Amino acid sequence: MGAQWKVKGKEAAANARGKIFGKLAKEIAIAARAGADVDMNPRLRLVVEQAKKASMPKETLERAIKKGAGLLGDAVHYERLMYEGFAPHQVPLIVECLTDNIKRTVAEIRVLFRKGQLGASGSVAWDFDHLGMIEASPTSADADPELAAIEAGAQDFEPGEEGATLFLTDPADLDAVCRALPAFGFSVNSAELGYRSKNPVSLSGAELEEVEAFLAAIDAHDDVQNMYVGLAE
Repeated sequence: MGAQWKVKGKEAAANARGKIFGKLAKEIAIAARAGADVDMNPRLRLVVEQAKKASMPKETLERAIKKGAGLLGDAVHYERLMYEGFAPHQVPLIVECLTDNIKRTVAEIRVLFRKGQLGASGSVAWDFDHLGMIEASPTSADADPELAAIEAGAQDFEPGEEGATLFLTDPADLDAVCRALPAFGFSVNSAELGYRSKNPVSLSGAELEEVEAFLAAIDAHDDVQNMYVGLAE
């Protein structure tokens, strides 16, 4: 794992779709603070493309943009919080939240960390790289991921799921690389900023099950947007 953690089989569950849309709507609202025009707002453009790939209904997407930009009255004010700490067995963990009630979220996340260890800011972030992560699929049989990475300005690349390639970028280059990849035979499936563990921990058996149960409980919280875990696949 070590990048963004997902509950096994969760995306296939009926209620997972609604949660994904809810998370995307929050990200859209945050990005739309800088303007509702996707052509003038790179961050909004990336999240909107991600929402379209997830088949978010057009009405839901447009409403999230308008709410974030304050076009429906008062703008929605979400605060972004980041927690660092350890899951059981000293597995490093970064949790990103978006909330409209900081006191509530802080109290509830502390409770969820009882079986692990909640750390101070910077306590585990040093063990993660902050990266742009772009998943893209080839549009032709001769598409060369190494050439595409070099020419588009990515830092590195690696095989992704179902024949896709994961391109890794400097955070500031995420939008530029997304725009460049189609010219080199790749269609962008998703793009986001995230964290990747430098030294993932390997677990198995009962220890792995304990960690996954801990992570699933945190991921189920409505304010949790992303979790990045130093756990080897």
